[in-house]
Amino acid sequence: MALEPGGNRKFWKLRSARLRGACGLTTTARMAMDPDTFDQLIDTVRRFVAERLRPLEAAVEANDAIPDAVVAEMKEMGLYGLSIGEEHGGLGLNMVEECRVAIEMGRTTPAFRSTFGTNVGIGSQGLVMAGTPEQKAQWLPRIATGEVVTSFALTEPDVGSDSGSVKTRAVHDGDVYRLSGTKRYITNADKADLFTVMARTGEEPGGRGVSAFLVPRDLPGVTIGEPEKKMGQKGAKVADVNFDDVPVPAANMLGQPGEGFKIAMRVLDRGRLHISAVCVGVAERLLADCCAYASERTQFGKPIAEHQLIQAMIADSKTEALVARAMVLETAAKKDRGEDVVLESAAAKYYASEMVGRVADRAVQIYGGAGYIADYGIERLYRDVRLFRIYEGTSQIQQLIIARETLKRGG
Repeated sequence: MALEPGGNRKFWKLRSARLRGACGLTTTARMAMDPDTFDQLIDTVRRFVAERLRPLEAAVEANDAIPDAVVAEMKEMGLYGLSIGEEHGGLGLNMVEECRVAIEMGRTTPAFRSTFGTNVGIGSQGLVMAGTPEQKAQWLPRIATGEVVTSFALTEPDVGSDSGSVKTRAVHDGDVYRLSGTKRYITNADKADLFTVMARTGEEPGGRGVSAFLVPRDLPGVTIGEPEKKMGQKGAKVADVNFDDVPVPAANMLGQPGEGFKIAMRVLDRGRLHISAVCVGVAERLLADCCAYASERTQFGKPIAEHQLIQAMIADSKTEALVARAMVLETAAKKDRGEDVVLESAAAKYYASEMVGRVADRAVQIYGGAGYIADYGIERLYRDVRLFRIYEGTSQIQQLIIARETLKRGG
């Protein structure tokens, strides 16, 4: 397939930069691409998913790996730098644009999106939000090209949803902090070159004593565990990351001492919107598959799509997918306007992740026995989507955030 992704990446960046410059806009303003340029980007991603990625889904599941050639194509397309500003070599998409790309990527196995997802989201955004000019110049251009793969290291063996209680410690020692502890279930840890690590630097309880650090993989004392065997999302790896008295330069701290938890929460607020958009994409893929199957499968002398109880499941799934899409894009637009979207991001993530689980369950039911058989891919997506209700904040954590923020607003 001749998508010429590298050429497209240069074209999008150059055309977008010219248009923003002509309007007197800086790249840090994160204004939208012109519609024609962005439509070309979406069309290219859509064709890449349909023609290149979907035919590889069974192989990725069987081999638990994304082919190196596909990773190289993603880098050439600029997918690793979707959210990184043009001044650092990325595409500089705003939140609405990023969510629309994420929806397109959701139409294939989620492991493909996860390959570059940490570079776009939780692995890079702490640096984007709180990094010094020197830190950004050192890392962001290479993150945008995919030369450097990033990971976000917050979860620990005894610390999950209670994320302010991290036990990993960073002790100040001259011009370094000595980092010791273990992080668990870290996405892309097996291939990451740079970790954003949350560690305790003070004695204050909870999140107030947590700081954030940029930790290169090649520092002495950093070791990576074996990837975990997972229920779904084969091809996307998670593993433990161990820090044994790692000498992290003091200059690698993100923000000020004690600001790590706040940085992490800001990163996760943003990441939840991205994950919500992926959920919408998976739901739309499942709906399309269900419609095609129900129109072809015949029982009682007619296609099962003509049976009202099948139609009811399709109607419920379509309605819920439309609601989730509207929530995601409306919240993304608010974020682009600079509004506080802590509540809305949590609500979108809560609804979209629960929604896609229901859509996947109905898809198995519509397919019947075929939905339980690996050849059709429905059971694979059923397993894949289960994780969306857990990572980047469980559904129960989202409920707590929604209630807290609603009470603050008075309704």
